[in-house]
Amino acid sequence: MSCFLNPQLCRLVPYTPGEQPQDRQFIKLNTNESPYPPPPEVMQAFTQTEMESLRLYSDPQATRLKQQLANQYGVKTENVFVTNGSDEALCIAFMAYAKDGRGVAFPDISYGFYTVFADLYNIEVQKVPLKEDFSIQPQDYFDLHKTIVIANPNAPTGLALSLAEIESIVAHNSDAVVIIDEAYVDFGAESAVQLTKKYPNLIVVQTFSKSRSMAGARLGYAIADAALIQDLETIRFSINPYNVNRITLKAGELALQNQKYFDDNCKRIMQTRSIVQVRLKELGFTLTDSKTNFIFAKPPKNNAKQLYTQLKEQGILVRHFDQPRVCDYLRITVGSEQEMECFLKTVEDLL
Repeated sequence: MSCFLNPQLCRLVPYTPGEQPQDRQFIKLNTNESPYPPPPEVMQAFTQTEMESLRLYSDPQATRLKQQLANQYGVKTENVFVTNGSDEALCIAFMAYAKDGRGVAFPDISYGFYTVFADLYNIEVQKVPLKEDFSIQPQDYFDLHKTIVIANPNAPTGLALSLAEIESIVAHNSDAVVIIDEAYVDFGAESAVQLTKKYPNLIVVQTFSKSRSMAGARLGYAIADAALIQDLETIRFSINPYNVNRITLKAGELALQNQKYFDDNCKRIMQTRSIVQVRLKELGFTLTDSKTNFIFAKPPKNNAKQLYTQLKEQGILVRHFDQPRVCDYLRITVGSEQEMECFLKTVEDLL
């Protein structure tokens, strides 16, 4: 690091994204991308007219996309916040609600960006241990008097809390903001969006990256009480009012008009997940009850890192987290039926 860097940032350990190799073709089961493309209608975002319009700034209010999201969830546009991927929504929320000394609490095993955001803003962190089975105990989050962030379903464990459990956490923290990160909610969990109408301290964050097949477009959003959304907008307009480009906004609008396409894809991914889970159990793997588009699996004989390396050598990428409690597990994205059959055959041969 240079001698010019802010001393408070010298110890910052950046987030490590999943491998995105450019030198060879892999079956990519490591970054939880959808195996299926967006519907053909989304390609209409790339018309000649739209491409020529790139000379103009995008709509800083994301007006049309906000209206569509509001209609879909039964809220008002003042309850919707549109961002460059859901990570931006989370980053701004950390800045808004935890940087002033209140601190933040989240599970000790969860999305790695939470720790990075906290370190970036010098926020005091309380990591709440998951239970031995990797589950979240709602009572552990009652009356913490600090901002709470929970991925539901959680990553990398894949486990989900019920809507009643989420509500109990929100209700027991009326003096603080509760952020529920629902990046994977469309694969078998319950969304807490409707609770935002009842609780003014709840922010629900979602993304187009997983269930809507648009990870490369970088589009996310948050839904919350109008006062919270205004807080987030104030910060966004102080950083980058044109945070989402014109093409991505248009693609998002077109995607929302084809919700059935994505619902069908989610069902297909969940069916594939179930088949792969059965096969892995037959091979001796230990699995969590995933409600996501990935499987969290412990290989027999605890050789997760070795199996990760062997799979990579065979042209298949999965994710291995070399940290306590989860180092014996692999996170395996659910790909297409053909990709998963190849993965299973390769695992059988290696074992």
